[in-house]
Amino acid sequence: MSARARLLAAALSAALVATAGLAQAEIAQKGNLRVSVEGKLSPKKLPRRGAAPIAVSVNGRVSTTDGALPPQLKRLRIELNRRGKIDTNGLPTCKYSKIQPGSSSRARRQCRSALVGKGSFTANITLAGQEPYPTRGKLLVFNSKQGRKPVLFGHIYSAKPFATSFVIVFKIQRLRKGTYGIALNAPVPKAMDAWGRLTGLNMTLSRRFRHKGRRRSFISSGCRAPRGFTLASFPLARTSFAFSGGKKLTSTLSGTCKARGR
Repeated sequence: MSARARLLAAALSAALVATAGLAQAEIAQKGNLRVSVEGKLSPKKLPRRGAAPIAVSVNGRVSTTDGALPPQLKRLRIELNRRGKIDTNGLPTCKYSKIQPGSSSRARRQCRSALVGKGSFTANITLAGQEPYPTRGKLLVFNSKQGRKPVLFGHIYSAKPFATSFVIVFKIQRLRKGTYGIALNAPVPKAMDAWGRLTGLNMTLSRRFRHKGRRRSFISSGCRAPRGFTLASFPLARTSFAFSGGKKLTSTLSGTCKARGR
């Protein structure tokens, strides 16, 4: 490698170090409707070859520029980098009837062994005859199946204005081509229409477990950095929010990862 090439490599590495492990926050907007999405990958250092356990966090917020009530969120899609892998082999599953209806504490008690993620949500309550007002609650994510196909149950619970729970069913789809290899695709439950409108969802996926004496991870990834570099660009996720009325907002989150090993 020439001196000039080494200098360029050093400068690029320094620039990448300044943002290593961080996923950019992205804002998408159509008319007065705005969606802000943030993401995070942990740990920052991953194997150059193979994969290691990780935690992936995605935080989406829905708002309007003029303070108007946002339209009803109808569908949510999260696509994860192709280097990411989901492993449910030997991981217990949770039955829908064990968590719905029910509080967060009941859902955790009934399906603790199938828990693969957690977070929170925000919503605007839109009960008939009342002015809309905000609420928030917990999100728990459980491994499950519908038929023979793997799904995730996103159980959301709010104690105010009265105890209410819903389950968002994320279908796990493996994508054959492109930057992203895993898609989590979920319609928002129709039962929410009369209760309120989701304005935010914060979800972190991470779970380690043992199966047949081996340590496994629900989600894992590697970092394939170019030869001679320890840092690489890492397109973390692409999100899509579809609303009533036909509006759809898409955001792409990019960051960096640090490769270990030769």
